[in-house]
Amino acid sequence: MTSDTAPLSGNQRRKMKSASRLYAVQALFQMEHSSQTSDQVRVEFLDHRFGAVYEGDEMVDGDPDHFRALLDEAVNNQARIDQMTDRALVAKWPIARIDPTLRALFRAAGAELLLGETPPKVVIVEFVDVAQAFFPEGKEAKFVNAVLDHMAREARPEAF
Repeated sequence: MTSDTAPLSGNQRRKMKSASRLYAVQALFQMEHSSQTSDQVRVEFLDHRFGAVYEGDEMVDGDPDHFRALLDEAVNNQARIDQMTDRALVAKWPIARIDPTLRALFRAAGAELLLGETPPKVVIVEFVDVAQAFFPEGKEAKFVNAVLDHMAREARPEAF
């Protein structure tokens, strides 16, 4: 950091973390639907998506460290996270039958729960917000809330 760069406020850091969660869901979705590795997707997002301008709208800058941690944890522990998600799903729907965007969201949220740095209730609220961004008209946010509550109680029972 140079001397003329002001330190980020707590609110700016929160917004960047929130943006990195959305970007992590997008990156995990992209990896599942392309032949790109996590390294390729990570570089694309960090170099071209964070703070990019699309049709005159500037994208929020994400927290690169948080984005990397979520992506790495989701990739390295995908089987464990998918098993947690399967146990949390009602009606015995296997994760393979879940909408691919929601599958990516559950993987990113599961990764953050396993990292253990953010209180589980904050993780749930943040990823419900992400679900609302992807599905503004649907019931997915309530579904995400219920599944993540179950996953959080399994991953971090001491927090409840």
